Amino acid sequence: MKFETVYKEIFPFWGKISDADRDYICQNSYAFTYPPGKNIHDGSECSGVILVRSGSLRLSMMSEEGKEITLYRLHKGDMCMLSASSVLNAITFDVQVNVEEESECFVISGPAFASVSERNPDIRIFALETAVSRFSDVMWVMQQILFMSMDKRLAIFLSDESARTGSDTIMLTHGQIARYMGSAREVVSRMLKYFAGEGIVEVSRGGVTILDKKRLRKLTL
Repeated sequence: MKFETVYKEIFPFWGKISDADRDYICQNSYAFTYPPGKNIHDGSECSGVILVRSGSLRLSMMSEEGKEITLYRLHKGDMCMLSASSVLNAITFDVQVNVEEESECFVISGPAFASVSERNPDIRIFALETAVSRFSDVMWVMQQILFMSMDKRLAIFLSDESARTGSDTIMLTHGQIARYMGSAREVVSRMLKYFAGEGIVEVSRGGVTILDKKRLRKLTL
């Protein structure tokens, strides 16, 4: 019953499919609580459609040389379609899905979701639109890495994280920030030291506190 209630709210196609298909999706849905650090998708198989109920997940790609790039992060209410290769056959690259903090997730079996979507065009359209919206996030990451200076990238990251959490203090280590930005920890530490010297932020062992939002915002322009 808990799946039915949640899906009715988040899936625009829910009222358009048959009772049998709705029951089938619910019967092939599972609730998991994942601990921090767990890899819940490594690209080797279809893990299914993942809905984040609480916590935070991180999607990334790894190069053959071992360099990792964070594509985007998922928080409460977000959904991951890129882990469901059986639903979107056009996905030909591997993504990693790692748990950043303890996360409660609903997972719909990929084959079950794909089976129902074959009978319902509205589901296929929803899956495609969801994936496309995330690809725009990926393109934004690529744009930053390829074309933006490090100070601008860091300013954007700190501003976005502050807006997301509603706090001037970003409780992340230099290593975590570097991983999210696809950079090296030493580079992030050096830039944060510069920001601190300019009075824009205060750096502590537990995180980064924004002191001058106006100047930080100017760096994002």
